[in-house]
Amino acid sequence: MTPFPSAGRGVYGDVSADDWADWRWQLRHQIRTPEQLARVVALTDDEREAAPASLRSFRLGITPYYAALLDPNDPDCPIRAQAVPRTAELRAWSHQLVDPLAEDRDMPVPGLTHRYPDRVLLYTNHACAVYCRHCTRRRKVSDPSSSPDAEDFVQALAYLREHTEVRDVVLSGGDPLSLSDERLERLIRALRDIPHIEIVRIGTRHPVTLPFRITDALCTMLRRYPPVYVHVHFNHPRECTAEAAEACARLADAGCVLGNQMVLLRGVNDRPETVLALNRALLRMRVRPYYIYACDLAEGVEHFRTPLAVGLDILDALRGFTSGMAVPHLVVDLPGGGGKVTVQRSPIVRREGASFVLENRDGLEYGWVDAG
Repeated sequence: MTPFPSAGRGVYGDVSADDWADWRWQLRHQIRTPEQLARVVALTDDEREAAPASLRSFRLGITPYYAALLDPNDPDCPIRAQAVPRTAELRAWSHQLVDPLAEDRDMPVPGLTHRYPDRVLLYTNHACAVYCRHCTRRRKVSDPSSSPDAEDFVQALAYLREHTEVRDVVLSGGDPLSLSDERLERLIRALRDIPHIEIVRIGTRHPVTLPFRITDALCTMLRRYPPVYVHVHFNHPRECTAEAAEACARLADAGCVLGNQMVLLRGVNDRPETVLALNRALLRMRVRPYYIYACDLAEGVEHFRTPLAVGLDILDALRGFTSGMAVPHLVVDLPGGGGKVTVQRSPIVRREGASFVLENRDGLEYGWVDAG
């Protein structure tokens, strides 16, 4: 018996089961305008003001499936906070950056960021099932001119053939699974035809926001190109529905290795009990909690950001209390292209000669005789 609740239908109760489970129907019926949003959510004055104003800088898009997960009458709903604009995202801060990770600076060819020695990020498209309000790439998904075209992929593949040090390619976006099976397979096959590329990764939020996209046909295709690593993006246990669990099961059965990259968001998942419930649910879904990202210094996301101490406190609450498999890394992707760094409290209390004194999760000290 599944431990996960099914997604409700809400105002979509009259939609047929076949249409509801059709990912293309879901995309065709995305909530894209403030008027459509108001028919689904009892908007607060703040949200009513933000919905049209935010369109000038960032898209609005919510699948009916994901809209049915949010509480239409609770402004503090953690699902609603991720999908519905608020006026706080319109406020400018001096430390905010248009391209917080300097991805565009490190593009040797359009759409391909090469920062780390052996791996690259390949930007595939703008299309998302839900345009998350904490998005770090809103500069791209709101600018049609920056969407990659066929020539960009030709240049990217040529670059990868020439750079034999690259062994790991991350497909990102937008969302790579917004591509058709045929287009996605052409890209993965082209990467697999490059001898030195050993790993293909897909960064996707579709199992969370559009789980019906994970079809048998897609999984049959992915099974042909192992190993495929899939990084999903669950932020709250309420997203771990029966439909999401089924999507992850299909990917796992197809041989994909699943890891979750949670973004730490104020008012959404900034409490240890929330992250514990999420990570336990993910492990039941065969998804390994991989990263907790500190929210980037991107425009429009300041109201989501938390002190780093919040993330450290969450890790302290998890470590030793639950399985190590449920304890992800807390990561800061440094602004200006500094790359990812892991943030953690050191257990080393002091050094005594050649030995160390370390503190466990209960605050007790233990000696460790170091190797000579």
